[in-house]
Amino acid sequence: MSSTGDEAAAGGLCAVHVPRTARTVNRPRVGRFPAVQPGQPAIERLGPTSELIGFRGPTACAAAGITYRQLDYWARTGLLEPSVRTAYPATSQRLYSFRDVLLLKIVKRLLDAGVSLQNIRVAVAHLQSADHADLAGLTLMCDGATVYECITPQQVVDLLKSGQGVFGIAVGAVWQELELTLGRLHSERTDTGETQVGHDPADELAQRRNRAV
Repeated sequence: MSSTGDEAAAGGLCAVHVPRTARTVNRPRVGRFPAVQPGQPAIERLGPTSELIGFRGPTACAAAGITYRQLDYWARTGLLEPSVRTAYPATSQRLYSFRDVLLLKIVKRLLDAGVSLQNIRVAVAHLQSADHADLAGLTLMCDGATVYECITPQQVVDLLKSGQGVFGIAVGAVWQELELTLGRLHSERTDTGETQVGHDPADELAQRRNRAV
């Protein structure tokens, strides 16, 4: 059985159920767009770090290495909610940004290292408030109890000398790994609602080789 990381808070917030109205209201459908017609220009493909790109729950789980149960539990208890689109109303699906998935992956590593959920919550809140450009230069060090933020290599060295830091996460390395992973998975454009199909360069190379045979 996988751990959600917050078993002691099993009585956390529950999903809100919106009662159905007695009268049916016809609302325009959202997220369904006509296919591109022949002769129309192709829609520009955006990278996974773009602010116009979001990732659904199953994709976020696959990229972060967590279960959907963990993802759902962390969202419902407020540890890490999607910043693009929540699951409210009940008919909508959660949509996570690149930063959200990055934090999910970091939370998973801190949890595996034995860091307490209380300290993980503090670390997540701090990383969420950090400038997007500064995240890639951060290194998180932890001793199994406390999480330390290191901005310079010297701070890492000083922490190791003090005997406090025993586990480190280079956010920049996680960023690069995640960018490659998400580039191969499906995403959704937040401006058009269009599904952007994953692109794996290895698959494209294999196809070219097969055509050449």
